[in-house]
Amino acid sequence: MQVSVVVSTYNQPEWLEKVLWGYNMQSFKDFELIVADDGSGSASREMLKRITPKLSYPLKHVWHEDVGFRKCLILNKAILAASADYLIFTDGDCIPRKDFVEQHMKFRKKGHFLSGGYHKLSMETSRAIQLSDIESQACFNVRWLKERGMKCSFRNNKLTTSKLLASILNAVTTTKPTWNGHNASGWMEDVMRVNGYDERMEYGGQDREFGERLVNCGITGLQIRYSAICLHLDHARGYINQKAWDRNREIRKETVFLKHTWTDFGIKK
Repeated sequence: MQVSVVVSTYNQPEWLEKVLWGYNMQSFKDFELIVADDGSGSASREMLKRITPKLSYPLKHVWHEDVGFRKCLILNKAILAASADYLIFTDGDCIPRKDFVEQHMKFRKKGHFLSGGYHKLSMETSRAIQLSDIESQACFNVRWLKERGMKCSFRNNKLTTSKLLASILNAVTTTKPTWNGHNASGWMEDVMRVNGYDERMEYGGQDREFGERLVNCGITGLQIRYSAICLHLDHARGYINQKAWDRNREIRKETVFLKHTWTDFGIKK
């Protein structure tokens, strides 16, 4: 396999199924997909058992017991399960457009990681998307989405199919190319060089901290937010807590100030 796609999830089988079907429609076929499952229950396992025979790509399900938010740990386990030398990271609530993997492979470059974004949908619009809409790619059409509740916004340019416009918007955007867990990719050797994700971190900036260690190693980000397109499905976030945010913020401050390139709380202990 030329690339391993790591998809994080937790107890969202309906959304995850839509995401997995999105990868079934990819124009670039030479990839495996690893579901990094932070302790989902039986509904997710049953969905995966049902859908896996229908998928055109190999799928690995990496799971551990649910004892609280441990996304960084399950991502590190998924990294160890990966077969390819290039990795794409995304979430189980982000449906990829058919050229998503192709764009990551097109723009990958040694000494860099790729920084993508997402197009956030309302719950109304998220629920309207059916598997047939993913097959036809209708759900990536601005008019189709507006008919199902999406508001008018400059952000809708994230759905452009124009390569020229995407290139211009990538170049002029003021958004910095950071490591975003919902849409980012990098080389396995670089991921291992910084020892993966810091497992002390819960929700809130854990992806950015990983990217900051890459930058401290001299691995810089390239912006592809208007090229690698995915739709973010709405959901509640019951795992957010201020204590974890505060602790994560302190870890990030230390990483940036001391220019850490390695975490002792990552893949290698």
